[in-house]
Amino acid sequence: MGDVLAGIHATWEFDTDSVLIRFERGIRTPKLFQSLRERRIPYAALSSVTLTPGKRGTVVLRAVPRAGADPLVEAASGQLKEGCDPYRLVLPAEREVLAEYYADELRALLDPAYDGRAGFDGERVSFRWSWTGASSAKWKAGDQSFKVSELAGIVWRSPEALDGYLRLLPRATAPVDHRTGGSLGDLHGPDGSGSAGGGSADGVPAAAPVTRAADQDPAAVLFGLGYGPVHESLPFAAAVLESVRRTQPAPAASAPALVNAGRRDPADIAERIHHLGELHRAGLVTDAEYTTKKAQLLAEL
Repeated sequence: MGDVLAGIHATWEFDTDSVLIRFERGIRTPKLFQSLRERRIPYAALSSVTLTPGKRGTVVLRAVPRAGADPLVEAASGQLKEGCDPYRLVLPAEREVLAEYYADELRALLDPAYDGRAGFDGERVSFRWSWTGASSAKWKAGDQSFKVSELAGIVWRSPEALDGYLRLLPRATAPVDHRTGGSLGDLHGPDGSGSAGGGSADGVPAAAPVTRAADQDPAAVLFGLGYGPVHESLPFAAAVLESVRRTQPAPAASAPALVNAGRRDPADIAERIHHLGELHRAGLVTDAEYTTKKAQLLAEL
């Protein structure tokens, strides 16, 4: 956006891919802000943006980082006083219209979906359907909100495909297989086969079977041309998956897999290895995760 929004104790400078927060060094400025001086946070690291009334004729614009995106917030663990929140910009009430404009601009940048708005605050994933993009089935179901503790995993299909989407997999009563329930390499499943969900007995409820197309499923948002590029939608999906994994108990020892029990399509395996390599090059998968997952995929041939 290339604009500047000046508030009390701080100024936000909006760049093409991030917001730079510069803190004042006045006597009344919190000492934490003076120590930090400035912070830059990529838009991809934000989960949501809020605008609320403040005290004594002010409004508050707040950017909410994704879970684990900022070590400072993670270390503070909710112990910072409201006035010391580095992602909270206090403005005079007469600037509310301007603040609302920037809030909408930021939300548009954060939105990784085509047929609705997707938000994530670390505990809940929300979908708000678009008037023009969402199907009648989604409108009838209404806007959706999912606790990560109620999810077994996700399916992320790259927006570079014609029918890209992000699908949330609610837990069912059957147990889940953690071997396909938490690897970043599983984010790119074409239609459920590469989902972060599964079905082996270790005591965790598995994802309910997917029976509807993504455009008809209220637990899924679509990607379209100009919406949800990989650098926006993948970090969003990874953040959700990470939070889902944290809510699941440690997997129990599983029985040895049967040798040659169901071969996979070589073309599907090759596609998954290709996407796994993209995740590895992007730094979203560690060397160890990449090596382990690639070996698992090759073993399925």
